[in-house]
Amino acid sequence: MTVTVEEGARGTRTAGGRPAPAPPRGTRTSYALFLLPGALAFLAVVIVPFLMNTGVSLTDWQGVGAPRWTGLANYRRLLEDGEFWASFRHSLFMVVAMAAVPTLAGLVLAAALFDFVGKHFGDRLAAFLRACFYLPQVLPIAVAGIVWSWILAPEGGSLNALLEAVGLSSWQQDWLGDPDIALYSVMGVMVWVQLGFPLVIFMAGLQRVDPQLYEAAELDGAGWWRRFRHVTLPQIRPEIAVVLTWCTIAALKVFGAVYVLTKGGPGGATDVPSYFSFTTFFEKTQVGYGAAISTVLTVIILVLALAGLRLQTRAEDAEEGGRA
Repeated sequence: MTVTVEEGARGTRTAGGRPAPAPPRGTRTSYALFLLPGALAFLAVVIVPFLMNTGVSLTDWQGVGAPRWTGLANYRRLLEDGEFWASFRHSLFMVVAMAAVPTLAGLVLAAALFDFVGKHFGDRLAAFLRACFYLPQVLPIAVAGIVWSWILAPEGGSLNALLEAVGLSSWQQDWLGDPDIALYSVMGVMVWVQLGFPLVIFMAGLQRVDPQLYEAAELDGAGWWRRFRHVTLPQIRPEIAVVLTWCTIAALKVFGAVYVLTKGGPGGATDVPSYFSFTTFFEKTQVGYGAAISTVLTVIILVLALAGLRLQTRAEDAEEGGRA
């Protein structure tokens, strides 16, 4: 008897349409045993440290001696802390640089590599260009940050040297030392770092789109933009949801690039919550307050992750509904 799987509320059914029998109780128990190591690791690495951090956030502690219970005092202080809210506003800029811009640019580049480069110059060149765009993702952020600090250096930096060579000396800046432009410089670096991830995901999504949809659109006289808008985008909505969720979370918890490039400076112009928590925790030794910052950040990321999963599920359901 052939068993098929139908998604949604219909569950698993046989070829005749009858519900397939549930697996024996012993089989389900054996499945659970395979999940046990992962569950224990998740408990030890995520749940327990989070609960400990939450407990520390309810105390006044300098990292040594006995912590003093203060309840929600750190969280009340957090609501009134201008430095925290400034760092959170900087995180919103990072969301633009690491989620919005890479998603839009990744969509266009993926479509260009898939529709134009792959068809006219071959899949090998498209794969090579895709790997080039993805390379910053596999570079250690410390290495990438050091290289970009050389490029953006005010004296002897490659960018300023290039501007001088092409006669644009008036555009030379202290890219990472000027409070007015330092955040935008870091954002530019993060666009470069993050762009490859959406590109790879979208190109993978494009490969599962039925070519007959494009052929039908071409026969109807649709140009590239109309095919992109009415065929490509609806078909890869689940991938878009995944990319937006993943990149937004990465933007909210960004730390390494800020640490290497600016250390939150100049004057806190590039400070973000993760780095603000780090300096509060380790440099100022306000362990309870630093733990409160990281707890709030964790809760925000968790809520966004759940919202992203729900968005992805809706996108997949809409795609299935469209196919039906």
